[in-house]
Amino acid sequence: MTSIFAPLDKKAAAVAFILALAAIAGAWGSQLFGGLIPCELCLEQRRAYYWGLPIMALILLLWNRLPLRVWYIAMAITTAVFIWGTFMGGYHAGVEWKFWPGPTACTGTGGDFTFDALKDLNSAHVIPCDQVQFRFLGISLAGYNALVSLAVVVLLVVSMMAQFRLNRKD
Repeated sequence: MTSIFAPLDKKAAAVAFILALAAIAGAWGSQLFGGLIPCELCLEQRRAYYWGLPIMALILLLWNRLPLRVWYIAMAITTAVFIWGTFMGGYHAGVEWKFWPGPTACTGTGGDFTFDALKDLNSAHVIPCDQVQFRFLGISLAGYNALVSLAVVVLLVVSMMAQFRLNRKD
């Protein structure tokens, strides 16, 4: 069955994978080469990529070998993971803009430790979640992460819709 949706299902999923891979590579690059230190919420946002990318890679590698039901379940799980990533990016951006409070573990002012046993902790560089280290065009990296995660979600939904249209019984 030929349709305009034929190439769209796999292409949308592949673009979602490439976009997500570029985002996590950018996050690691900004940390390792750019000197940006991730806060607790930054690290939490990366989990969507650590879980979603391997699932997407398997889906793409096994594209024509997976039973359709398994394919839909895997795509739904991946989409849900990136919905969580979108939420976390938006939540973190909101914390940075002071729209709502962040976790007390990374937004509190804290006090200085004076115990000798905690010297290593005193010298550790902790980045507060509510302070932006870098903005581009007025958007922080957390904001860009929310946008990228949302784009991945949209692409995965487009892929599932195209697959559904290809396989529905008229």
